Amino acid sequence: MALCCSLSNEVPEHPVVSPVSGSVFERRLIEKYIADNGVDPINGKDITVDQLIEIKTPPIVKPKVPSATSIPAVLKSLQDEWDAVMLNSFTLRQQLQTARQELSHALYQHDAACRVIARLHKEVSTAREALATLKPQTGYAAVTTPSVATSAEAGGVAAQPIEAAGLTPEIISQLQDKATVLTQERKRRGKTMPEGLATAEAVKGYKTLASHPALHSASMPGILTMDVHSADTSHILTGGNDRCAVVFNKDTEQVVAVLKGHTKKVTKALYHPEEEVAITASPDATIRVWNITGSSQSAIIRAHDGPVTGLSLHATGEYVLSTSLDQHWAFSDIRVGRLLTKVADTDGNPLTTAQFHPDGLIFGTGTQDSQIKIWDLKEQSNVANFPGHSGPIAALSFSENGYYLATAAEDSCVKLWDLRKLKNFKTIQLDEGYEVKDLCFDQSGTYLAVAGTDVRVYLCKQWETLKTFNDHTALATGVRFGNHAQSIASVSMDRTLKIYGIE
Repeated sequence: MALCCSLSNEVPEHPVVSPVSGSVFERRLIEKYIADNGVDPINGKDITVDQLIEIKTPPIVKPKVPSATSIPAVLKSLQDEWDAVMLNSFTLRQQLQTARQELSHALYQHDAACRVIARLHKEVSTAREALATLKPQTGYAAVTTPSVATSAEAGGVAAQPIEAAGLTPEIISQLQDKATVLTQERKRRGKTMPEGLATAEAVKGYKTLASHPALHSASMPGILTMDVHSADTSHILTGGNDRCAVVFNKDTEQVVAVLKGHTKKVTKALYHPEEEVAITASPDATIRVWNITGSSQSAIIRAHDGPVTGLSLHATGEYVLSTSLDQHWAFSDIRVGRLLTKVADTDGNPLTTAQFHPDGLIFGTGTQDSQIKIWDLKEQSNVANFPGHSGPIAALSFSENGYYLATAAEDSCVKLWDLRKLKNFKTIQLDEGYEVKDLCFDQSGTYLAVAGTDVRVYLCKQWETLKTFNDHTALATGVRFGNHAQSIASVSMDRTLKIYGIE
């Protein structure tokens, strides 16, 4: 019977058997292995040289030991080297298998730890949100303006009553007085162009002055909305897919504030024309009022039961109009975060956008069934409808002259409406498949900007295209004019803010 060494797979000269594994080894090989490792090479259990059992076999007749210079001596040296290689190879195979098992276990633990950390982060965010919006569940009827303001100072966020407070005679008087002042100012200005207004020829020569690509997170790319501070047009507010709003100074090219709090993307953003205050809206059904200087929330308005789709600030700077897919528009006080009135659409359609008339007593809303509706704020009633579009209304904008309304939907056109005659007097047909996301008149009502597949500027009354900007690599989602139309800013799904003007 021929024996075979479990290490070298050769017939052993001095065979021994391991009582631990029952395997046969060449004595010199197993003794070397035990001296180095102290375990059986087959099953890894502890063993000593004394435990090896020698196997009696017929003696092997060997030739006389050759001299060190003979070929047999060289062969013997090679045999010794081969034995060492075999031992080393066996050890490496065992170590490789062990390393694979340890790596697999470590990867599993890392994956489990990442999941636990992500869950804890989510729970912490939820807890902070719940803490920030925590408000008492009783006694809303007794809440007064001073007490709500006190809660805002104590907790950092003002709570609003569940029930609408209503338009009081004082509020209606305030709205009427502001409208009277604005109307008188408009008549006093007449048809004269403001000093410093950019000429049509200057607008035609506008170039891209700057491109800022890193305002929002790259992991959730896309800027969805923007607004410009009327008093200081170097300050630009943007809202993005990353659930943040960012205030950026285009002159210093520095981020002024990052406003975090929404649990879903920021789809609408307003910059208060006179104060460092921002108002944002989101599909998380909240409207948030921010103190930009402290990057903190001053109020959370929960006026809707669905995603907020439209946002417009009243000329008084005290109230905000909002629309939602819950088929309602709402009018709220931004100072104390209180819902004042909430009205359902007359046809029960989800609302997609909203905009105040410059005087603030009427406003327009867009619906998912392509209707533009004009509402009287004081009476809270629908006073006019403008049919003609197809598809959900995407944007609308009132001209500062008080007569024109520009609207856009998914039908690749911009319609101009005369509020005096209540009819469409001009339709700007865009390229087939052109998608409009935003409309904006400049402060004088001289120019109209369109953002979508590209950014275009039209000269009002003649309605000719003055300039087209094609340097966004994705859909443009917002556009605003600077002071006296001396500059234009636009944002896009490509995560960039671009500034246009004269070089």
